Amino acid sequence: MCSAKAYKFETLAVTRPRENVLQVEMNRPDKRNAMNQTFWREMVECFDQISKDGDCRAVVLSGAGKIFTAGNDHLMDMAGVLMSSADSDDPARKAIHIRQTILAYQESFTAIEKCEKPVIAAVHSACVGGGVDMICACDIRLCTSDAWFQVKEVELGLAADVGTLQRMPKIVGNESLVRELCYTARRLLAHEAKEAGLVSGIYPNRERVISAALDMAAKIAKMSPVAVTGTKHNLNYSRDHPVDASLKYIATWNMTMLQTEDIMKAAQAMMAKEEATFSKL
Repeated sequence: MCSAKAYKFETLAVTRPRENVLQVEMNRPDKRNAMNQTFWREMVECFDQISKDGDCRAVVLSGAGKIFTAGNDHLMDMAGVLMSSADSDDPARKAIHIRQTILAYQESFTAIEKCEKPVIAAVHSACVGGGVDMICACDIRLCTSDAWFQVKEVELGLAADVGTLQRMPKIVGNESLVRELCYTARRLLAHEAKEAGLVSGIYPNRERVISAALDMAAKIAKMSPVAVTGTKHNLNYSRDHPVDASLKYIATWNMTMLQTEDIMKAAQAMMAKEEATFSKL
């Protein structure tokens, strides 16, 4: 069983609603789940820990309260960064400090992508700014019928810098739409998000979308963890590399992974018309 007792965070609530499934919930409902400095740090810590948790096989990412997330307060964040670098008058030194801070923010969501377990985002109501960066790093995205998505950064005078501009074009197969959203900061409604491929399912309300995400995670958790981890790793690799290189990579990967005991267990269970039971990683 996947225990959540060891997961203690200030901005995140981690629970185990299903066997081998963890739910990570942004837990600042009174602040509309806005992303503060503690959140940026805890996301890395949380997903690094999940990646190493052999008892966890799938994750659902959700938001507590009335909305999924209002995103990060870039004005406050950048003001803090600029103030902390104000002790130097040299633009180069200021720039190096700001770059280091941005790279640290990026790692907060890259940790989701690098996590060995599939992560399903269950979005309800508003998903703004950093929220879009975050869900673009997830494996699967579901939402409620009243959900909307906004790449808000241009309204604040900056280009999005934590993943949306890099990941969304590879998720949404419409370059024109991606640029429209990023240049105008207009809201993308749920039905548009589904048509564009940003989400794969729409549900009536928060309870239903989280339930659907947990059902999906539970189904994934019953599969071979060796197979699921390998699939996620190679999907990410193939997204960023040519087909020929990706084929060679999966051949090298599977020359070891095809020797897993899970293949025999799966075959035996199929012949017996039973559900296979796999060892943890």
